[in-house]
Amino acid sequence: MKTIIAAVFAVAFLFATVTNAQEPGQPGHPPNAPGADNLPNRPPHPPNPDPLAPLMFPPDMIMNHARQLNLTDDQKAFMRSEIQKTTASFQDLQWKLQDQMELLQETMKSTSVNEQQALAQLDKVLELEREIKRLHIGLAVRLKNRLTPEQQDQLHKMRPDHPPMGMPGGPDHPPADQIP
Repeated sequence: MKTIIAAVFAVAFLFATVTNAQEPGQPGHPPNAPGADNLPNRPPHPPNPDPLAPLMFPPDMIMNHARQLNLTDDQKAFMRSEIQKTTASFQDLQWKLQDQMELLQETMKSTSVNEQQALAQLDKVLELEREIKRLHIGLAVRLKNRLTPEQQDQLHKMRPDHPPMGMPGGPDHPPADQIP
């Protein structure tokens, strides 16, 4: 089960990373055009970090710390059920995405590509990627909403990075004992 959960979020992260990495460096410049950020003497910019990552909790993080978080039986049952449903849906979408990507590759192989056909196939790929991202975010929201504020605070403290902006202890909120 942990392997499946990790795979769901690894693929979702991969899509986010690939999508960010494919964005051109500067508006109005194709990736290989003069003035683009990928000039031979300049190292490429790292992909933009996911701005939602500090605000959500990976399911495996929640479930691996269930005892520390004092999750109730109802919380655990809900989360297991949601993770199982999401995993099944994700697997189905992943297979569909693979099929559509293969069709897009076939469309692009020709020396003269039918632009309308290629863009229509790209739309199918992008729609599936959107569904996968929506599935990922939907699960994260449902799980977060089942956690108490105290449990969320505990999870933020368990992260190796800093708490997100707007959260107690974050860069814009001093600890309660240091508030004037």
